[in-house]
Amino acid sequence: MRGAAPPRATFREVFAVREFRAVWFSQVLSVTGDRLALVALTLLVFDRTGSPLLSGLVYASGYLPWVVGGLFLSELADRYPRRTVMVVCDAVRAVLVAIMVVPHVPVWALVALLFVATMFAPPFDSARAAITADILSGERYVLGTAITQTTFLAGQAIGAVAGGVAVAFLGVRPALAIDAATFVLSALLVGLGTRARPAAARPEQAQSEQAQSKRAQSKLAQPSPLARMQAGLRLVFTDRALRTLLLFGWLVVFYTIPEGIAAPYAAGLGGGSIAAGLVIASTVVGTTIATPLFSRFVGPRRRIDLMGPLAVLTCATLVLTAFRPGLAASLVIFSLSSVFGTYQLAANTAFVIRVPNERRAQAFGIASMGVIVGQGAAFVAAGAAAEVLTPAAVIAIGGALGTVVALVLTLRWRRVSPPGGRHAAGRRPEPAPASRSVPLRESG
Repeated sequence: MRGAAPPRATFREVFAVREFRAVWFSQVLSVTGDRLALVALTLLVFDRTGSPLLSGLVYASGYLPWVVGGLFLSELADRYPRRTVMVVCDAVRAVLVAIMVVPHVPVWALVALLFVATMFAPPFDSARAAITADILSGERYVLGTAITQTTFLAGQAIGAVAGGVAVAFLGVRPALAIDAATFVLSALLVGLGTRARPAAARPEQAQSEQAQSKRAQSKLAQPSPLARMQAGLRLVFTDRALRTLLLFGWLVVFYTIPEGIAAPYAAGLGGGSIAAGLVIASTVVGTTIATPLFSRFVGPRRRIDLMGPLAVLTCATLVLTAFRPGLAASLVIFSLSSVFGTYQLAANTAFVIRVPNERRAQAFGIASMGVIVGQGAAFVAAGAAAEVLTPAAVIAIGGALGTVVALVLTLRWRRVSPPGGRHAAGRRPEPAPASRSVPLRESG
């Protein structure tokens, strides 16, 4: 018997939750500072070398560390209190970025320090995503997810423009100092603004003290990090619907290619660091504006039904760069593509409702790791391709490939989850008797 539709949540209700406000503002600070520093370093390298490949490698250095952090560190947010994990990650990153501010540190060392600091982003992001689901529930969680995704994208846009301006007028090290300060403030907000919660996953205990021998204890010991990683991968990939949702999330590697080669793209149009910052910002500004509207005014069933068509349009729009538009037209194309990227909200919600709480952070970490690592690899590949092709052609080819993949996923999703299905509507599924299925990523 189908229950009544859940009441729509409002922004006022979500922001009335004190803990959510603290987590949200900490995200504003850290994302904006991170993007500012990454864009500033990338533009510095392109200005000194003029190489699309090297600038793509530097930009990817803000993404590829997720392969380590996402696989081996994200589960910390399940094994330890999530507030503690977030504060520690912020503190470590603040110290590493502060070292980057020291004068006369060579560029290669700045990139290496950025790489290490980024390794602590996955456990922080997984803890933030998981604790948000602890703080909010139902349609409040859906709207809260839209807010955090919008915040992530807005922070990226603001940080990208600020990075271009910083390189043009201030220099790289002032941008890094701002980044270090944002981590300190973020740690204070999380530490003081959220309440203590126990770890979600507790170690198993023997049922009888008399049976606790050394052999029994060895059997009850925690599995190795590699074994836990393998279990997390099985959890995510053993269900066809979850695999499809995960791959919908990973389509982002195609339609964010303009970010990775923004500097050579802008230079080809006669622009400088500010133009490059605008190109990067335009890849997220549409989603920033459209996501809260999509979540507020489009119902859960309609959101999931639109997921496939919007994913196709997100990638297909980029094919227009094959006509070599000017800077203004390019910004419109990238912004329109990012508007269609709001489909990620539907994919994320369909994923999270299936994740058991005690495995949620690890599942988020694996999904996010795939997105970030895929983006990093795409940026490097796009930079290499831009050495022999025009940046516009590289973006158009990436958009065409993404369109084909999105069409295949849309057809697959229609087979595994018919339109208007119960899970598609965003309701939490009833637990299966023997196992629980799981899906997607927290975008941002």
